[in-house]
Formats: sequence, structure tokens, C-alpha cells
Amino acid sequence: MTTDQILTGVGLTVVLAVGSQILAGRLRIPALIVLLPVGFTAGAFVDDLDPQQLLGAAFSPLVSLAVAVILYDAGLGLELSKLTGHVRRVVVRLIWIGVLVTALSAAALAIPLLGLAKGAGLMLGTILVVSGPTVVGPLLAFVRPNDRLQHILVWEGSLIDPVGGILGALVFHLVVSGHSRHLGAGVFAFFGSVGVGVAGGLLGAAVLWVLFRRLRLGEVLGTAAQLAAVIGTAALCDVLRDDTGLISAVVMGLAVANLRGFDVPARRPFFETLVTLIIGVLFVSISATVTPASLNHVLLPALALAGVLVFAVRPLVSVLSCRGTDLSRGERAFVGWMAPRGIVAAATASTFSAGLVKQGIGGAAKILPATFVVIVATVTLYGLTALPVARRLRVIRPARSRPLLVGGEPWVIGLGTALKAAGLDVLMWAGQERQREHIGRAGIELAPGELLAAATGEGAQLEGITAVYFLTEEDDFNALAATVLRGTVEGTVHRLAAPRDSLGVVAPFLGGEVLFGPELTGPELAGRYADGAGIVARSADAALPPGGDLLFLVRGDGRLDPVTDASRPLPGPGDSVVVLVPARST
Repeated sequence: MTTDQILTGVGLTVVLAVGSQILAGRLRIPALIVLLPVGFTAGAFVDDLDPQQLLGAAFSPLVSLAVAVILYDAGLGLELSKLTGHVRRVVVRLIWIGVLVTALSAAALAIPLLGLAKGAGLMLGTILVVSGPTVVGPLLAFVRPNDRLQHILVWEGSLIDPVGGILGALVFHLVVSGHSRHLGAGVFAFFGSVGVGVAGGLLGAAVLWVLFRRLRLGEVLGTAAQLAAVIGTAALCDVLRDDTGLISAVVMGLAVANLRGFDVPARRPFFETLVTLIIGVLFVSISATVTPASLNHVLLPALALAGVLVFAVRPLVSVLSCRGTDLSRGERAFVGWMAPRGIVAAATASTFSAGLVKQGIGGAAKILPATFVVIVATVTLYGLTALPVARRLRVIRPARSRPLLVGGEPWVIGLGTALKAAGLDVLMWAGQERQREHIGRAGIELAPGELLAAATGEGAQLEGITAVYFLTEEDDFNALAATVLRGTVEGTVHRLAAPRDSLGVVAPFLGGEVLFGPELTGPELAGRYADGAGIVARSADAALPPGGDLLFLVRGDGRLDPVTDASRPLPGPGDSVVVLVPARST
């Protein structure tokens, strides 16, 4: 291809990837529903979009390294403290039972439906066991199920990808060599691959530990060091043994997120942006490799295969995996309704099907288009139905806001009491033991002492918290903490304004959206409260008392809108207000 064609193909791929995600955001649907048909349609009309022509033999290893970055980012969000009890039991079962039942069922169905040889059918069945964070993560972010389901499905999606990738490589070699009867050798090779991946991941984590502990890298170099370590480690492991780089990436993410001693100055927004871009580019690129002609005689059988996997195989896996656990009936049903196929399935199908075609394996040319149909069918079906199904099963997180108030001054406790009186589930955190005792006596739920420390760790999330409000006496702390925590909650991060005569180093310049406007600073609020002012919740229909200040608006559905320096929410029917009233009105 000419330079102009390469530039056109690369530029168009990035534009379509980002444009599809923007369109999906505007339509309020999962981006995957838009990415797949856009890539397929564009590939049918624009030859320059085919990544195999753009990149040639480099396409497959580049996909593998890109997926390694995604899995590293997924590993950063896997907290071992959450993988306990019945959650761990379900995840472990979903991995080994899910792989076994799904692979055998898909292979047994694909052979007669698609007319595949046994080797090609077994290859397709192995490919279809994976789901992965590239599809599960965005769908869960869209649906917002309860914390336990979130942990189970994220862990399954993050672990099933490397397991499925290694199994795919082993099955490929067994099919090509014709030694599929040597089961013992295959099992030995599988655990050998796992060992290479784990060892590589631990080595990469050790390199990062040295870099961060000894060299004290800053944010920019620290982020670059993580990318270099992940890509370099994954590449080395893949050179030593096929597809072990995926396991090394997950292990590195787990180590960085969970081992003590890691002081990672990672820029979370950068990683999120990078992973989002990679997901979009990969889905558009791989979709473009599927031609309309390749779907002839494959579409209907592949849709039938997808239907059996969705309506029979996955529910069976859920029943077997959740048996004997304390998951509710709704949680078990939702686990059985969440198994989309993603980028690793497409990547492994693209890689292995070409090799089997060269070996003359019967029906191998149908593996990639059939996988594409299953991906499109499962992503579309789950993407359109996951939210209403979760609502019907009552496993979705409450729509009501759950604010976290950071600070233990009397007026902050009074604010928490007023928000609680307005019907919100309020959480508070304070550093001093005396303040924590006062919060407990006020009947407000107290966040654990390590909450803020955990939240600043790479990949940590303040689960279930919709907004954080920094209300301490230290303006610089409020500003810095707001900057650190930005991006770790589903909603926004707010802080108090610094006084105009503040001698703070950073407070006047950065850190979160300013609450209440420039006049209602911490000292001003504390002073008024000490003089007898109060913070109360009342109906929005009632007029504000003279001298009163509106602080928050609580919507009828439980959403919390704060008054900020930039906006003042307007009340509607059924809303409540939280107001600072002067002493004479309390």
C-alpha cells in the first residue's frame, strides 16, 4: 500500500472509533453496539480500512500488545480484598466450569451447524469461551448492577481472556499437529504457559516497584514507565510462549493494585482515555476484516449458535457456578444473562483461522465470520437488554445519590444530618477520632479509616458513592484531595472555596468544582453555625427564610444537585432543598 493509503486507513479508523463512541454516548447506548456495524460497513466500502493490508504481519502482534494494555488496566481495578467468600467461589467456578461447558457445547453445535471439521469446530468452541473487560466493563458501567455482581463479572471477564487465549493457542497447535489425543501433554503445556505468564507478570511488577520506590518517578514518567513495562513484558512472554503476555498483563495490574509498597503516580484519566481509544480502534479494525461475502451460508447457523449459547449454555454455567452460594435468585439470573464476546475472541479468531486455512482444515475459513456474528449478536442483545433485565431482577444500584462528606466539623455533621433527613444514604469520613465519634453519635454511617488511602491507589474505586464533597478546615487538603480523587467516582468531586485572603499554596488554583460560591467558605460556614445558624431540609415549595442560603437540591428521585460557584439548580415538583438558615430561623 502507498503512504497515502496507509494514512487514510489509519486516520479513518481512529475517526470512526471515536465518532462511534461519541454517537453511542449521545444515544445513551453501549458503544460496542455502534462500533461493530460501523467497522463492518466501512470495511465493505473502503479497502484502505483493512488492517491486514495496512499492517500486514504486524497486525496480530499489535492487537495482542494492545489487549495486554487493556488487561493491565483491568487488573488495576481488581481488589483481592473483594474476592472472598462466595464471590471467590462463583468466580473460580465461572472460569473452569464456564470454559469447559462453553467450549464443548459450542464445538458440538458448530460442527453440524456450520459444517466444520472436528478440529475447526473445537477451535471455534475454544475461541467463544472468552468475554473480557472490553465488553463486560462498558456494559456494567452502563447497567450499574450491585457491588457483588460487579465484582463477580469484572473478575470473570478479566481472567477469562488470558485463559481463553492460552487455550486457543494450545488447541491450535494440537489441531495443526494432529496430536489431539495427547491430553496429558496439552494439560502440561497449559500450566507451563500459565507459569510463564505469572512469572513474567511478577518480573514486570518487580521492575515497576524498583522504578517507583528507588527512582521516584513523577506522573508523566510514571505513566510512561507503566506502559513500557506492560508492553515489554507482554512482548517478552509472547516470544517465549504464545499468548502468555495476556496473563502477564493481568498479573502486573493485580500486583500494582494490591501489593504494599507501590506508590504509583499513575494518571488514571490518561489510562481511561487510552483504553477507550484502543477498544474503539480494535473493534473497528477487526470488524473491517469481515467481508459481506464471507457471511454467506454462515449468518443463520452462527445466529443459531449464538442463541443456544445465550439462552441455554450460559444459564447452565450460571446454575452450576452459583449453586450452594448466598447469591439471590435475581443475582444468579443476571450472571446467566451476561456473557458477551469481545475483542479477544475476534483477535484469536483472526489469528488462528488464517493458520488453519493454510493447513487445509475443513471449514476453517468460517471461523472468523462466525465469531464476528456471535460477537455482534451477543453484544447487541446484552447491550439492549441488560439494563431492563437488571431492573426487572432488582439487582441494579439505587438511583438515589450516595454522597461522601469528608470533614468532621459540627456544621459538616449538621449537613450530613440534613441530607439524611432528606432521604439520602449519607457516608462521612473524618481524620480525627473525636470527630469520628461525633459522626457516629449523629447516626451517620462512618466510612472506614482507610477509605481515602485506598481510593488514591491506582484502579481503586469508591464503589456506590456518587459524589465526594471535601469540607475540611484545610483548604489545601481539600484542593489536593479533590484533584487526586477526580475520576474515582461515578459523579463529581467538589470542595469548599478558599477564603479570598487565604495563604494556601494550591487551594486558590486547582482541585474540584467549588461548592456554594466564593462567599460561603469553610470559616464562614463554621462561624455562622457556631453563632446558632442551622442546616435543615425542607420542601422546595417553601420560600427561603430571609438571610438563608441554598446549599443542595434533592430531586424527587433522590438525585443530589449542589449549588456551585458556576450553577444554581432550579427546583421542580417533589424536590427538597437543604438550606443554611440564620440563627433567628432555626
